[in-house]
Amino acid sequence: MGSLVALLIGTAFARAAQDPSVAFPRPGRDASSQPWVAQPLGGELPAAALSRPAVAPTTTAAAPASTTPTEGPTAQPEVTLMAGGVPAKEDGASEPVPAPGQTLAPVLTSAGGTVHPVEIATTVPPKDGRIVRYSVEVEDGLEEEQSAFATAVQGVLHHPRGWQAADGVRFVAVSAADVARGAPVDIRVTLATPALTSRLCAPLNTTNPEVSCWAHGRAVLNLQRWVRGSVTYGDDLVSYRTYLVNHEVGHGLGHGHVRCVHPGAKAPIMVQQTKGLEGCTAWPWPTAG
Repeated sequence: MGSLVALLIGTAFARAAQDPSVAFPRPGRDASSQPWVAQPLGGELPAAALSRPAVAPTTTAAAPASTTPTEGPTAQPEVTLMAGGVPAKEDGASEPVPAPGQTLAPVLTSAGGTVHPVEIATTVPPKDGRIVRYSVEVEDGLEEEQSAFATAVQGVLHHPRGWQAADGVRFVAVSAADVARGAPVDIRVTLATPALTSRLCAPLNTTNPEVSCWAHGRAVLNLQRWVRGSVTYGDDLVSYRTYLVNHEVGHGLGHGHVRCVHPGAKAPIMVQQTKGLEGCTAWPWPTAG
């Protein structure tokens, strides 16, 4: 009996000397008390939280480059990319201002979402120069525009003031039937609604304002600009359309963006004239004459 009493007294002293956290394990911590665990309402984690962190990392945006290729050695965007390929949302020229009592021409924001080639007339190219095969296509749902669009594009590309004279190339038209059979095409001149323009130009940002682009072998002309023009050209829609074709096709020929040479001069065709003239005067041709 004496030995048993001594053993019990010794055990009591030993437990008193121990760290309570070791001698008596703490109950498990409830997840709701952990400040680093987000507690979603309803018991499920929102889907958005699975794809991105709760707090986005802080980054410093690099200055936009004046010329950044998209794909291939000659692809140049109408909208500048930030360093690392991040699309830059740029502020450009405003829409043309309608006269009192008038409104801007209506524009379809989306249509079929796919494109089809348009039949174009056979032309006689110059005898010399690098051959550049081109086709014309429009978005499904814009059939009413296709004949006039094809005629306008061909008239610009084969004009004496155009790239054939300025760049020493020979534009060769590829018929719709040949395109459908898989004939090779170097430049596809495409008329697309703002919605399809955004898709075809991705990852470039062609909104705010609505602009056109050169991407993935296509000179994509935004229907909104084709219909409404730009404040930089005022009510001269024919000249502005000429500029659009020449500018985006110029990217396809390997030309990057340039700046206005000096105030009052004719704007070089590779100035982003939709966004502004930088002191130059609007000019839609790659040749100066």
